[in-house]
Amino acid sequence: MTALAKTLVYCSRFKRSLSSIRELQAAFRDPGSPYHIPEGSKGPSSPDEKPTTLSAAEEGHTHFVGRGFDSASFWEQPVVWGDHDAFQHVNNVRYVRFFESGRMRLMSCIGEELGGQAQADAFLRARGISFILKSIEINFRKPVRYPDTLLIAHKPALDPDPKRASTQFLLHGGAFSYAQRAIVADSKSVITWYDYDKLAKCDPGSDYWAPILARMK
Repeated sequence: MTALAKTLVYCSRFKRSLSSIRELQAAFRDPGSPYHIPEGSKGPSSPDEKPTTLSAAEEGHTHFVGRGFDSASFWEQPVVWGDHDAFQHVNNVRYVRFFESGRMRLMSCIGEELGGQAQADAFLRARGISFILKSIEINFRKPVRYPDTLLIAHKPALDPDPKRASTQFLLHGGAFSYAQRAIVADSKSVITWYDYDKLAKCDPGSDYWAPILARMK
């Protein structure tokens, strides 16, 4: 094959490739095409994955529910400008408060299950038997900046030490960024049952444990 013939074959293949690229681009822009990716949605990571049309909030809910987090604990935390520090991202200390708000949300829901609004108020106001935070660890995965909203979620787990399992449990938390569509922080807390009348930790009994254990299944 002469050099001219080779050049003509190459040009022909290039034109066909260019035409295929244009057809594919048109398919992505066509709302009626299965390849269409709506503006603001997340595209597939591979050709075999279907593009998602979920909103950021729906994606966050789906992420947590699929990993066993309690939907009753979900708390939307708006990020405000004042959450920033000198490094121009949300200060690490703020996450302690963010997870606290989600934890209080979960405590309130558990109280309502046990005894309605009166028990929920008792939990939140430290009357009788309630909870107390023993410790918290936070892993910072991605910096967060204003404007954004974080979806905070929690799920309880048994304490692996049988000596402490009757008086405390673990609480795993996560923070999902709507702007980044990703987990930006996660936490592990130790929650102790506490008798505020006696000012001492306690085993609250099977009735109090029931809604916690149900969330571990």
